[in-house]
Amino acid sequence: MITTPKGTAPTVQSDVQSGPSRRGPRTGLEVRLAARPDGLPALDDFEIAEVAVPDPAPGQVLVRNLFMSLDPGMLTLMTGDPGMPMPRYEIGEAMYGDAVGEVVASADPSLGEGDLVVHRMGWREYALAPAGAFRRVDKDAYPSPSTHLSFGLVAYVGLMAVAGLRPGDTVFVSSAAGATGSMAGQIARLKGAGRVIGSAGSPGKVAHLTGKLGFDAAFDYHDGPVVDRLREAAPDGIDVYFDNVGGEQLRAAIEVMNAHGRIAVCGALARQGTGRPDDGPGDLFTVLGKRLTIRGFTLGDHLDRAAEFGPQFRAWLRDGAIVHEETVIDGLAEAPRALLDMVGGAYLGKPVVRLAG
Repeated sequence: MITTPKGTAPTVQSDVQSGPSRRGPRTGLEVRLAARPDGLPALDDFEIAEVAVPDPAPGQVLVRNLFMSLDPGMLTLMTGDPGMPMPRYEIGEAMYGDAVGEVVASADPSLGEGDLVVHRMGWREYALAPAGAFRRVDKDAYPSPSTHLSFGLVAYVGLMAVAGLRPGDTVFVSSAAGATGSMAGQIARLKGAGRVIGSAGSPGKVAHLTGKLGFDAAFDYHDGPVVDRLREAAPDGIDVYFDNVGGEQLRAAIEVMNAHGRIAVCGALARQGTGRPDDGPGDLFTVLGKRLTIRGFTLGDHLDRAAEFGPQFRAWLRDGAIVHEETVIDGLAEAPRALLDMVGGAYLGKPVVRLAG
């Protein structure tokens, strides 16, 4: 394990064997969990290793990753929180996450060289796995292959399948300038919401929501009690809350929610961003009295919705009806720092790491 002082970039170590034992002509970098963080991670909780990249065995495919996704849930996978529905990152092993890449060698007839695929083996420059681990996508669907990593489907599922959005609903979205929240607010508007409200962490982000993204109202959650800001923005109450944060914002939404309101719980940034336990929804008597529905979800439970979402998303992009924003960070070595910066609110929209041009 290579450790570095906190605040400095992880050092690259090489696991490549020199001489005839090396199995193939390629090497690539991968990011590993170096230590289990206690709370928020630091840069020395990551390590970057150079590894040999073998040719695919029968049934396998080798993919050169072009872009990888950064997701706040990755922090929880680092700490190993038992509440996560996905396997935690293990110390000394490569991390994982959504990525899109190009097949460079295939030993399976289902995928050919040059195919564009999405998969769950990000945090490395090359991904080698059985062909079933990869899903072919349309190279021409979007101007950049990174758009295949959009959280638009997550937002769509949360609104339509989980919260049951209805025309005329008043919708509140927390962390609304982020990758999922920015999609959720815009999709709610496109699907007939009567009023869309967002919270964000700075005046600039608030202005961005009501300006470029078309939210009807927005507020900075630092500007006093969230419940007061939400009541001001939604004097007639809210019907749907798309929750990316939890904590105070969830409790405020419950207080301002109309009877029979629906809450889709997508994330827990209040916990992930501080490394401290969340106080949860508070007194559930209000939930009982208003007959509210609070439902957590993961995208994996609703992949059947991709077929109906994809054509709509492409049409919205083509017509300029939706804004899909990305922040692109260059180089795998910059990915650990970018993950920490993302949790600190450094980016608008979806942060992705470009691994290859």
